[in-house]
Amino acid sequence: MSAATTLAPETFEQAGAALRAAGAGGQRVRIVGGATKSGWGWSHAPYEVELHTSGLNSILAHNAGDMTATLQAGVPLAAAQEAFAQAGQMLSLDPPRAGEDGIDGATLGGIVATGDSGPLAHRYGGPRDLIVGATVALADGTIAKSGGTVIKNVAGYDIAKLMAGSFGTLGLVLSVNVRLHPRSERTATVVGLADDPRTLHAAAHALATAPAELEALDVNWRDGAGALLAQVAGPRSEPRAGRLARAMADAGLSEVELLVDGGRELWDAQRAGQRSSSRATVRVAARASELASMIAAVDRCDGSLVGRAALGHSWVQVDPGSIAPLRAELPAGATAIVQDLPGEGARENPWGPIQPALLDLTRRLKMRFDPTGTCNPGIFVGGI
Repeated sequence: MSAATTLAPETFEQAGAALRAAGAGGQRVRIVGGATKSGWGWSHAPYEVELHTSGLNSILAHNAGDMTATLQAGVPLAAAQEAFAQAGQMLSLDPPRAGEDGIDGATLGGIVATGDSGPLAHRYGGPRDLIVGATVALADGTIAKSGGTVIKNVAGYDIAKLMAGSFGTLGLVLSVNVRLHPRSERTATVVGLADDPRTLHAAAHALATAPAELEALDVNWRDGAGALLAQVAGPRSEPRAGRLARAMADAGLSEVELLVDGGRELWDAQRAGQRSSSRATVRVAARASELASMIAAVDRCDGSLVGRAALGHSWVQVDPGSIAPLRAELPAGATAIVQDLPGEGARENPWGPIQPALLDLTRRLKMRFDPTGTCNPGIFVGGI
């Protein structure tokens, strides 16, 4: 493929015009934010235009009183968090950090498009749950808005929700309206260990169903042993964490430790386990009640796991040759998407099997929003 034309629009109108021109000329557009997830999906899909959101990098509004903000797609999450922190607030997204020299270049648009998230998803959900509105550019150049203070949704669709996790195949996210939460400087982490998957699952279930107002509840497993991590925040975090520590011990976990205003390295390790440059990283969605079965499958494939214990979301690292065996070993109903895949394996299908009815619905949505196949064609499920 010859070198692609690179564009970096600085206004919504310029972005819409760029998509309209590409669509009219039969050109395919690859949308790029911080390029921290450029290998996800069918990363080898061809394109003629590379459209960067780096020029759309402004925080358009921060309404501290009602705890909302409007940010353009190219705003790095790290920069947004710094701005919100000055008002004692945060956007409750904490996906893995990524970027050269330790600088996190992940943008709001890329995080929304891929549905990326971290341990805080236990309490606050992912990008789809925190977006209250969005402005997008469609392939015909239309600038469409939904949610927030806008009364009318375009064509009856909740565009903000549709864009989350769509990998940019329905259009270009220009800006998002998000809800914010109070930022607490006081946190406490409790961690307990287990070498039996059933014990780990029982402890996770006990904490997940307790009225503990957890910020995060994570699990990890490697080489026949694992840990359960719980975090609480707020002025009474220490006594609440003490109760969690007792609950972990009662559930059979060993070496239970309470860390007040600490444990950051443990949570950093959890997020780091969602990425790999040397092994395949497979994102698995299964019922939370299947945690012990998930761990058994990971062990049989010589893999490791980190995940959200109460949500059933796991990131499994295995050798590339073990992806197919892992899929075969997963509990019934589980889905597995390959995110990171080094080497030539990156040309394999990352999405795995998909139900025909769901694939048909996805194709019809693509046809409704992008009938010319302009936006990120080929990278999504079914080659959409």
